[in-house]
Amino acid sequence: QAQFVESGGGVVEIGGSLTLSCVDSGDILSTNDMAWYRWNPGEQRELVARITVEGRPYYTRFSGRFPIRRNNADKPMVLYMPPLAVVDTATYYCNTYPATTTWGQGTQVTVSS
Repeated sequence: QAQFVESGGGVVEIGGSLTLSCVDSGDILSTNDMAWYRWNPGEQRELVARITVEGRPYYTRFSGRFPIRRNNADKPMVLYMPPLAVVDTATYYCNTYPATTTWGQGTQVTVSS
């Protein structure tokens, strides 16, 4: 089973930026369409950004805000997050698209007002 490890989260002020990274324990990243998702307790997990195995971003409602990049030769998959709003506070996860049932621990992003 794939093991995803997300990193790069933190606490930032409104308008601040972060760069999230995703690595995996096998070859899942380099052989699948991938995505970033986010989740807050009590809410459904939400698709943030999606990218094909060839490196082409798919449109999501966040396109333009959160550029997503990948380089299969040199991991990790990266999500750029400038600028951030309070509503972006969540735990962010990477997974395949469609998602597998195995989720990493995620990386917490907290935007303070």
